[in-house]
Amino acid sequence: MGGVPLRRLELAALCLYALGFYLVVILKSLRLSHDYSGRLYGLRAGSLAGHLNDLSDAQWRNFRGNLPVLTIVMGAFLILVNALRYCYSLKGRGASLLWLLLSLAYLCYLHGACVAFILIIALINYSIVKVFARYKHCVGLIWSFNLAVLILNRVYEGYSFSLFGHRLAFLDNHRGTFRWHICFNFVILRMISFGCDYCWSLHSPHFDHKHMQRCQVCYSGKTCYFTLQERGLIVDKYTLLTYLCYLTYAPLYIAGPIVSYNAFAAQLDVPQKNYSVAQISWYGVRWILSLLLMEAMTHFFHYNAFVVSRLWQQLSPFEIFIISYGVLNFMWLKFFLIWRYFRFWSLVGGVETPENMPRCINSCHDLESFWKSWHASFNRWLVRYLYIPLGGAQRKLLSIWVVFTFVAVWHDLEWKLISWAWLTCLFFVPEILVKSLSNKFQARSALGLFIHRELSAIAGAVTISCLMVANLVGYVVGPSGIKLLMSQMLGKDALPVLAFIFITFYVAVKLMFHIREAQKNHE
Repeated sequence: MGGVPLRRLELAALCLYALGFYLVVILKSLRLSHDYSGRLYGLRAGSLAGHLNDLSDAQWRNFRGNLPVLTIVMGAFLILVNALRYCYSLKGRGASLLWLLLSLAYLCYLHGACVAFILIIALINYSIVKVFARYKHCVGLIWSFNLAVLILNRVYEGYSFSLFGHRLAFLDNHRGTFRWHICFNFVILRMISFGCDYCWSLHSPHFDHKHMQRCQVCYSGKTCYFTLQERGLIVDKYTLLTYLCYLTYAPLYIAGPIVSYNAFAAQLDVPQKNYSVAQISWYGVRWILSLLLMEAMTHFFHYNAFVVSRLWQQLSPFEIFIISYGVLNFMWLKFFLIWRYFRFWSLVGGVETPENMPRCINSCHDLESFWKSWHASFNRWLVRYLYIPLGGAQRKLLSIWVVFTFVAVWHDLEWKLISWAWLTCLFFVPEILVKSLSNKFQARSALGLFIHRELSAIAGAVTISCLMVANLVGYVVGPSGIKLLMSQMLGKDALPVLAFIFITFYVAVKLMFHIREAQKNHE
């Protein structure tokens, strides 16, 4: 019983430290943003008097700027689709045809005449799948074709009509508002999904059942509704109409979340029933509140502008840490808003997808849980179509190198992304080994449990540090910038700052342990 008061005392001390830490970070961030505002790139006139808005991130700037038009399109599509579905009881082929026509109109607006490239590649992939599906190595052929298309698409930055003669060059002037090769990465994932699901339906009808038992489990430990939708379909469901609808489905076309072909096609027949109207409405309200939080963040804290302007190089080690921490939180909230917007659109349309960002970035203390909760739908896709076919847990130390290299190439052909992938794998290897050892040696005594908990907290602090380094290399400063960053952070003057950072991460991990225990007790 004496352990309970001590645990409560520890929790109180951890909370006080966390409050003090965030107070210092907020005050310092406000001061930095104010003092450097005249030298930062990407700041625009804000909606709050006396505050500039940090719109230095191109992806967020484009999404935010197009949000009014996008919302009008979403509303028009949903009203039309749901009205026709209700009046004519459309499902399966009827729903596929309706969504395909609307989605093609949407793609023509986005890409202009270049939609032809998407359809041609899609039809070639469909032909390969249908012709070779009954052969033993059909999955390898599907992967080879799509990897070749992905790499060539990146090299040429989207094919142009001028490659086929000057007479067709005029079509390149009708590219629409959005370069098609930017979105095509998601189409590649869907083409692989269709091909693999179809091949497995012919060769391995029990694959989905085993796969669900091993991998498709929610954080609560219960198999979710969406997982049940991933079961194999009858062969007649793998039609050209449904395939094209799946590739071009407007709500998920630009950014996902990613859903398997089996799950998508099943919900065209029977729209999702996991979310009620009230739950979907509350989901939308929460998204609006999150958008307001982002607006407040970019008006008061100009983290990303420091990186774009490269002014972080002039800051002290502690200030560099604050900017780095702020940038990672900004990135998390940016993707959170983008992915949930399109997921909301899909939900209202009757198709449920996996939830990206089910956990806050500040609530992950190991690499495995971080990647399961960052781009969660992509993680599920990787597990289903790459990790398990490569051997799964039996070849984990080898599989992660293939998986993360593919993730880097899928994002773009840049050395900084390859560096990020390989750094992540290097950090992953010791975590896998430590977890394997800790599972074999379970502590029994009170002293053993205490030591295990403390060592786990220290390991978690190290992991968070590694995650920050890997993500800063991949998405912020690049391999060249990380050298300068490390030289400044590893100097003698920076040692107290490094000690403070490590203690802060240690405290954060201990707080996560308390939160996890409270969640388990609540269940």
